[in-house]
Amino acid sequence: MEVSSTSQEYKNVAWLDKSHPNYIRWERARKLSEERGRLVLSLLNQYQEISNKKILDIGSGEGGTTSILSKSNLVISIDLSLLRLSRQKQNYKTKNLVNCDAMNLPFRNNYFDIIILQDVIEHLYNYENFLKEIKKVLSEDGVIYLSTPNKLSIINFLSDPHWGLPTVSVLKRKTIRNIFLKYLRKSEVNRNDLAELLSLNEIRKYFSLEFEVYIQTNKVVKELFNGNTGIVWSNFHLSLIRILKRLSLHKLLISISNDNFGILNKYFTPTFYLVIKRKNLN
Repeated sequence: MEVSSTSQEYKNVAWLDKSHPNYIRWERARKLSEERGRLVLSLLNQYQEISNKKILDIGSGEGGTTSILSKSNLVISIDLSLLRLSRQKQNYKTKNLVNCDAMNLPFRNNYFDIIILQDVIEHLYNYENFLKEIKKVLSEDGVIYLSTPNKLSIINFLSDPHWGLPTVSVLKRKTIRNIFLKYLRKSEVNRNDLAELLSLNEIRKYFSLEFEVYIQTNKVVKELFNGNTGIVWSNFHLSLIRILKRLSLHKLLISISNDNFGILNKYFTPTFYLVIKRKNLN
């Protein structure tokens, strides 16, 4: 599709406003877009060779993941923001761009081998209906890649991944809008993409009937302390990594990290990295 944006559109988005308190963290995330894509590819490659696949990248943002996966696959990049799609076309020469709502996917049934949901699901308002949409377009043996911040992580409780403030991570969207935005970020009170984080149990509940959920914490922790820059980008989290390394505690974290549904992943892991596969119901 043909995508374009105007200078006025650039003026009206918070994430490009240099005076915004979150601008530095957002800018850092944009610059790491391709590195995040390489992480996605490495996690998926553990389960099957990611080549000659039909992939749907939902809420593709800056387009780094689409760019990396497009080198050997057919990737369709969708986003609700024409501005983001325009930036993808400009920065990565991305093809197969679609401007649409994730709740109404305009694709054939059972078409995609892989669906990418990278920091998207927490921004949606109706998880059940969304799951119906992605199940419809995912092939019978298809795979979902899902990353999303952990609602119950102690780390996120101290510094929410979207706002950098304590306690916001456990609040409902309505409370964030009516209290936090109303009094602290009045200019954003009408935003329609506010994040409401999910716990591990909630994610498992939404996918449990037809899918198996596989946690990827162990590999991600190793990648993080081996220098992968596409995993964390907020000042708080970057400072925490430096402190852990300085105290040599990163070795302990690597040794205890696991892919189980236990206390560590439920209450400490700040971001879930999940590969979700359909159950074999035969």
